[in-house]
Amino acid sequence: MHPRGGSELENFRSPAEIAALAVESGVAKAKLSIGKMLVLGFLAGAFIALGFLFDLRVTATIPKAWGDGFRFLIGGAVFPVGLMLVVIAGAELLTGNMMTLPIAFHARRVRLGAVIKNWIFVTIGNFFGSIFISYMAIEAHLLTTGDWKKWTIGVAVAKVSLPYWSTIISAIGCNWLVTLAVWLALGAKDVIGKIFGIWFPIFAFVAIGFQHVVANMFIIPTAIWLGGPITWGQAITELSGAFIGNAIGGWLFVASAYAYTYINKTASQSEGKTGTISST
Repeated sequence: MHPRGGSELENFRSPAEIAALAVESGVAKAKLSIGKMLVLGFLAGAFIALGFLFDLRVTATIPKAWGDGFRFLIGGAVFPVGLMLVVIAGAELLTGNMMTLPIAFHARRVRLGAVIKNWIFVTIGNFFGSIFISYMAIEAHLLTTGDWKKWTIGVAVAKVSLPYWSTIISAIGCNWLVTLAVWLALGAKDVIGKIFGIWFPIFAFVAIGFQHVVANMFIIPTAIWLGGPITWGQAITELSGAFIGNAIGGWLFVASAYAYTYINKTASQSEGKTGTISST
């Protein structure tokens, strides 16, 4: 028991409480103005790109003899800073919204048109935020020389070289984990809990090598501008597959599963009033 007599888990919400809070988060997102979607989307794209840039800077110079598995392990350990910034500082990330808006839709609190509208404008914001960090990284000569350039191009080439169906399947796994990270963050009532809730699932998706559409909005254009053997047509194809897979992973495997399990459509409005609304 807690020294004051409360539960040891008083800083954590139950899965049913998380589901109700996720619904309220989706409702709040659906009400955002286009301007706020674009600005917060830009920030989220930049935050995820910064996480990927952190990853590239620390993994590119790891000796090959240590193995790619070790590189992925280290990259996975540092990449989560991007989603931490999205959740705690506040931003609109497409992949997170692929869970929160659909669960609000399942609870009959948000219309399908509002889901699509949010995804469109947040995607635009995420893209411009991502390529802004790409521009900064290149102009600051952070990825333009030596192992950093070679590794950045190699990572991007591996992504666009995947068969389309493989990209979709990989992206499903990615956003299953990413939206679970958002889910766990909603379950924590303090910053430390949110950090740990985010860190482990994001660590896993990066170390595994799954495809994240917003992260790829940074790495693929960066590789193109560095002179990598990638066309914009390949970039668009890869990003479309990652978008589809991410949408399936977030909507079907998290939003739909937990809506079916926990959301009482007749009581969701009253249950969802507890807690604070996340800006993930």
